[in-house]
Amino acid sequence: MFQAEEDLLVIAAQSGNLKAFNFLIIKYQKPLLRFAYKLSNDHELANDAVQDSWIKLTNNLRQLKDPRAFKSWIYRRVKWRVTDLLRQKTRHRERIGEELKDSCELVNKSSTENDSELLVVINQLPPTEKQIIYLFYLDEMKLSEIAAILDIPIGTVKSRLNRARNLLRQIMVDNGVGVDPTPTPTVSLQ
Repeated sequence: MFQAEEDLLVIAAQSGNLKAFNFLIIKYQKPLLRFAYKLSNDHELANDAVQDSWIKLTNNLRQLKDPRAFKSWIYRRVKWRVTDLLRQKTRHRERIGEELKDSCELVNKSSTENDSELLVVINQLPPTEKQIIYLFYLDEMKLSEIAAILDIPIGTVKSRLNRARNLLRQIMVDNGVGVDPTPTPTVSLQ
């Protein structure tokens, strides 16, 4: 879908056109769910965050002044909602106690073991770097889109992406992922 077509859909949805709004949901539902899951590592929380964001969007869509900003706007809303839900989840865990917290961590670890080696390595990154890697490589977003979603300058996106790549490389070497076990021969010039 071209940007102009999306802009028209946003404008139509702002005017109350349910068909246009449904097209936006169809276009963004899966990428938003993937984004929310990568932030939370919890399918249920990701579904809740995306659904809550769409519901809020129905009430606030008219506030969006520039239709071109829709993509970054909806991603930001999902990011904020995931953050809120994670915060609530953390508070809930603290109230229940350490025993439940430990069992939840075991469940998260066992589900990570089923992922591919690369996803396991990516999940070892700190949250900020993990977020940048997922947006850039898996969601194939441009640096400018990532900057808009995270509400940071493009230069910061570039430096975080560079730091994330370096950390990824180091984790892969430390874990022996993607590293050839046979040493490369060196040539001596003596």
